[in-house]
Amino acid sequence: MHSYLFERGKRLYLNSLSSTNDIADWLIEGEAKVSFEENRLQLENKLDPSVHGDNSHWVFWCPINFPDKVIIEWEFYPIREPGLCMLFFAATGRNGEDLFSPKLPKRNGRYPEYHSGAINTLHLSYFRHKHADERAFRTCNLRKSYGFHLAAIGADPLPPVEDAIPPYKMKLIKYEGIVQFTINQLPVLEWVDDGTEYGSILSGGKIGFRQMAPMKAAYRNFQVHEAILSKLNKLK
Repeated sequence: MHSYLFERGKRLYLNSLSSTNDIADWLIEGEAKVSFEENRLQLENKLDPSVHGDNSHWVFWCPINFPDKVIIEWEFYPIREPGLCMLFFAATGRNGEDLFSPKLPKRNGRYPEYHSGAINTLHLSYFRHKHADERAFRTCNLRKSYGFHLAAIGADPLPPVEDAIPPYKMKLIKYEGIVQFTINQLPVLEWVDDGTEYGSILSGGKIGFRQMAPMKAAYRNFQVHEAILSKLNKLK
């Protein structure tokens, strides 16, 4: 059980991710195949990882700048593994620039550009099935960057693709220094940033999906609401 309870406030963004028009203003860094099947956004690598290595991975950004104190939700459908799925959030330039500012170096999907480059962000790995050791002991990992700091680890309840019964309902809450993550209402991890050990507490910014090749997955019903600290916290 999580230590803090939150409620949905005003809806800030809703995208069914069901057609090309829904992602017309989204931005891909790196190269990916984008398609739609059964009214769901399907994403996979365009480049062969056996040839292109880390250059075959990519990030797909929602163009909106979101404030702090948000509830982020989406439906997740794993289709093909091995691979890894991740969500970046609260992403900005390290000096407060907009993530897409021309002042920042161009990014091409290579992971070091995001954890040790010119941006600050939180990133949650929630389907870590790429390497043998990740599949043998499955966890969800929350990191804070700049700096690639491992902030929290939780057990990953998601099964291999052959056993999956999607959609899996993912919910990520970012409220000042508090980060919570649940899958199908099951609490997976919670972390409270002290604003000291890994630098200042991050605030608002952009949200993006990342996959590591050869992962193929589908997404639907991406939405963001204001997060309101529940009055029930005072009764606990």
